[in-house]
Amino acid sequence: MSSQTFLLDGKETAFVPGQMILEAARAAGTLIPTLCYLKGETPTGACRVCLVEVAGARSLVASCSTPVTAGMEVRTDSERVLKTRKLIVELLLASGTHDCLVCEKNGDCRLQDLAYACGIQEMKFPPRNAGYPVENANPFIVRDFSRCILCGRCVQACNEVVVNRAISFGYRGSTSKIVTGGDRPYHESECVFCGQCVEVCPVGALTEKKARWTGRPWETEKIRTTCPYCGVGCQQWLHVKDGRIGKVTAVEDAEPNQGRLCVKGRFGYDFIYSEERLKTPLIRENDQFREASWDEALDRVAGKFKEIIQKDGPDAIAGVSCARSLNEDSYQMQKFFRAVIGTNNIDHCART
Repeated sequence: MSSQTFLLDGKETAFVPGQMILEAARAAGTLIPTLCYLKGETPTGACRVCLVEVAGARSLVASCSTPVTAGMEVRTDSERVLKTRKLIVELLLASGTHDCLVCEKNGDCRLQDLAYACGIQEMKFPPRNAGYPVENANPFIVRDFSRCILCGRCVQACNEVVVNRAISFGYRGSTSKIVTGGDRPYHESECVFCGQCVEVCPVGALTEKKARWTGRPWETEKIRTTCPYCGVGCQQWLHVKDGRIGKVTAVEDAEPNQGRLCVKGRFGYDFIYSEERLKTPLIRENDQFREASWDEALDRVAGKFKEIIQKDGPDAIAGVSCARSLNEDSYQMQKFFRAVIGTNNIDHCART
């Protein structure tokens, strides 16, 4: 693509035709703050935090939804922009209950970061609460409507990113809220609990239920890994404190999932700490199980395979590879059955 130039804070900057001011500025290393912008999706300009000053324009414009034109003069840090941005953040702080000390998002909240960057020391406007109760009846997500700033990121994530179309905007004016069909709780709606809404929420309106009280962001270590639930290979961040996983999030811009996870990948890690997990091989004798070493267990399995093959042939044995296995493990499984056992009786078990 050919590029042209515009003036960004007095500096000649290249842009690609079709780029929005926000995108072109970020590509040039200038960070314009925003709360509603969702990378790769249709810009909405809902939060107005990304307002910038464009020479010749009557008012400030939303940089996320305003395309760059050749020769355009843009100011991202003028006195007018900074004053307006601070006022918008003050209004957002007054839109609900944002008591950071008891909020699960403390330390990982974009509104909190903006308030700090704007130097806001006290509430300029009295807080407003629409009066909707906290929803925590489902097993995965806590919805605190008093913290919602109606940025619309969760709606876009549900409708455009994962295309579940389970949530949308509801009601009007001061009673506006994010709703599922018929304004029902999550667990009574079409929500499949992929958690993408939680992933993109910039404040404490949506949080992982199981992650509550497991550690603040600055107490946890992020470890990148591959999701173990199937062979797709989705990339995850494990948020670990004291050797224990507190929550799982997706790796943005990583292949193949591009910041997405399913309900199993995001919330299905409880089995790691289950007391019912087998920690050593068990061998049944006289209808009772006894613990055995791996060498004894593997020798027993190999011996039984040999007996069956000798008596009834290799086709008397069949193998099933679990969908939770990685592609490499499933390949080794089918290679073992076809090359070692000598049978094509190998299948794949789909898990839900």
